Amino acid sequence: MSVQAVILAAGMGTRLGRPWPKPLTPLSDGRTIMEQQIDNLRASFDEPRITTVVGFKLELILEAFPDVNYVYNEVYDQTNTNRSLLKALRLSADGGVLWMNGDVVFDPAVLTRVQELIDAGQSFICVNTAVVGEEEVKYTVDSAGYVDRLSKQVEDALGEAVGINYVSAADKPRLIERLAECEDLDYFERGLEIMIDKDGAKVLPYDIRDLFAVEVDFEEDLTRANAHL
Repeated sequence: MSVQAVILAAGMGTRLGRPWPKPLTPLSDGRTIMEQQIDNLRASFDEPRITTVVGFKLELILEAFPDVNYVYNEVYDQTNTNRSLLKALRLSADGGVLWMNGDVVFDPAVLTRVQELIDAGQSFICVNTAVVGEEEVKYTVDSAGYVDRLSKQVEDALGEAVGINYVSAADKPRLIERLAECEDLDYFERGLEIMIDKDGAKVLPYDIRDLFAVEVDFEEDLTRANAHL
């Protein structure tokens, strides 16, 4: 079965301060952030089914990438990533879904490494245990090594989430239900956390600290991303 991939690209990206959607930010190699993501997906998987959730200045993204599927978050300016992911999962085909934030620049080897987990039907979040940024989504684990807590407020965190994740076919209905319970302004990680807490879902933190991945929120992040291309 072909991999289903979702790119969350509905937000306004105000922190980076560009007049266009953040996924269309140019990189030093001539591509945009989203172009790099789509190239990585198509190089790593056989004919992936790519869906992009759009909102802010959606016509710019549609014109740049006419050959992927789209979901529209019409309240992009009033909601957070949990609502965008919820819309995409509800409209997805049978099977698990790989998803990523639309501002992540990453080494394509990340996708090669997680293929085994996808094939095994293991839900996971990619993490970096080398850094624990104060403003980043962080995590802890339970006694078996699965994700326990997942938010920006986690104390004694083991690392930070990098914005590349997967929900298995078995876990997807539960995640849809738990995302629907989130507040409008929650990040999608809150839905995962509720699913773990209420349903006992086993979400594996997959460490990619030796590979490059950065969410481009600020100018310094973009500089870091360009330095690794």
